[in-house]
Amino acid sequence: MRKIIIAIDGYSACGKSTTAKEVARELGYKYIDSGAMYRAVTLYFLDHLVAFTNPKEVDKALQNISLAFRVNAKGVSEIFLNGINVEQSIRKMRISENVSPVSTIKEVRQAMVALQRKLGKDKGVVMDGRDIGSVVFPDAELKLFLTADILVRAIRRQKELLEREDLVDVDTIIQNLQQRDQIDSTRKESPLVRPADSVEINTTHITIDEQVDEVIRLALSKIVAAGKRKFT
Repeated sequence: MRKIIIAIDGYSACGKSTTAKEVARELGYKYIDSGAMYRAVTLYFLDHLVAFTNPKEVDKALQNISLAFRVNAKGVSEIFLNGINVEQSIRKMRISENVSPVSTIKEVRQAMVALQRKLGKDKGVVMDGRDIGSVVFPDAELKLFLTADILVRAIRRQKELLEREDLVDVDTIIQNLQQRDQIDSTRKESPLVRPADSVEINTTHITIDEQVDEVIRLALSKIVAAGKRKFT
């Protein structure tokens, strides 16, 4: 069966990563969390006191950053920063509060896009983020754009944080999400936009299982179509 690239973009806390992971598992595809890559860079910048506005410091830091995804014993893909598992550390609120400014840096985006394209060059990939269908893989066979009500997104994010023993009130999370939406949608480098050829899915009133089922249905249709084109 011919493999395709599935690009899932959209706003924070719409279920992109959870859906992408499950879709990848069911299809036997590789899952790449592009957001985790930017979060890992943000973690490095904060821990090493890198000035976001200093190009020389940013360039030097990027040269010292090595990112890799490894699948753990439970079959879950986790991100490693310079050989260290940072999957839990990058989900903290301090990273959420700084990841959008870091993501606007041209040099950071160029480095991450190059790595993302390398990871997806053989296809059979489900990748989620904010510019996957518009910039990283503009020719992806299936592009999805996820949205949801801001309050629902905030409650989902609060639950995720609580599971990591990071207690944050809903109002603070809403403010953070709104700020991130604004920064991500208006940044000069690879802004968050809905690709014209993407399928929009509003996840406000549907479950993760329903999201996954819909994406799988769309993916199988594209996989069959891709196979037919191969033999015509």
